[in-house]
Amino acid sequence: MVNYNIKGMGGLSLNLDLLSEIEKKLPELSKGQRNIAQYIVAHYDKAAFMTASKLGDTIGVSESTVVRFAVELGFQGYPHFQRSLQEMIRNKLTSVQRIEVSNSQLGASDLLTKVLSMDIDKIRRTLDDISRDAFNDAVESIISAENIYVLGVRSSFSLASFLSFYLNHIFKNVRNIATNSVSEVFEQIMHIGKGDVLISITFPRYSQRTVKAAKYACGRGAKVISITDSADSPIAEFSDTLLLARSDMASFVDSLVAPLSLINALIVAIGLKNKQSTSDSLERLEQIWDEYGVYQKNEENS
Repeated sequence: MVNYNIKGMGGLSLNLDLLSEIEKKLPELSKGQRNIAQYIVAHYDKAAFMTASKLGDTIGVSESTVVRFAVELGFQGYPHFQRSLQEMIRNKLTSVQRIEVSNSQLGASDLLTKVLSMDIDKIRRTLDDISRDAFNDAVESIISAENIYVLGVRSSFSLASFLSFYLNHIFKNVRNIATNSVSEVFEQIMHIGKGDVLISITFPRYSQRTVKAAKYACGRGAKVISITDSADSPIAEFSDTLLLARSDMASFVDSLVAPLSLINALIVAIGLKNKQSTSDSLERLEQIWDEYGVYQKNEENS
């Protein structure tokens, strides 16, 4: 089982195993709440993505009983409990299980509205939760770094490529790490050290290669900035700065909208903070693009 943190919920700040805590509470619960507890322990992968009303209907208790059950565990309400349950299992679900959960959660009607609405909610929650101090620290660290290494594998590779593409427009010292094998990753970061920054990006299901690279960079004295989804992410242990973005849709497709939006904000902040250098670099790039015909020109009467 995975540990979880309850933060900002009824004044609690605990580090508990959620399912074990539910089992410990069983003797203190009412009959209806015990039924809820037993169902969640046995079917937590399904319960995590049910509304309070749906969970109550499934078990045969009222929605208010479900809400009181969450409060009895020390949460402000059912949504806080549900999020902790989702965080506990998000790295456990296989792709097949994600498809099953997506089907029950989204249904088949108006998927466009449902999926986009969920992504909008992730951006909103990311904006509410992210530490401004951590964000500003990341900006300063990247600007002052001797060398900037960017690493993301599998679905996070697209995020790393996007970030590297724009950082290369601003700085001379950016290296996007190719990720064909574990050994190749370490060969590319073998010289990382003090004064350097590793920007590591990983979301459920977390990449072992990325976590190991962060551990190596940390041991070498480099600053590790990690873009991930939770303070409980396995990469957090080796990170100096955590930038948290929501990516918890239970789907076989990883939702990367909020992380991409965060990275976009990071690039903009770096560019504006380093305005003169950024302007000089972009001016040279415009000359190169024009000279070598990189972009199609829209000429009148052509």
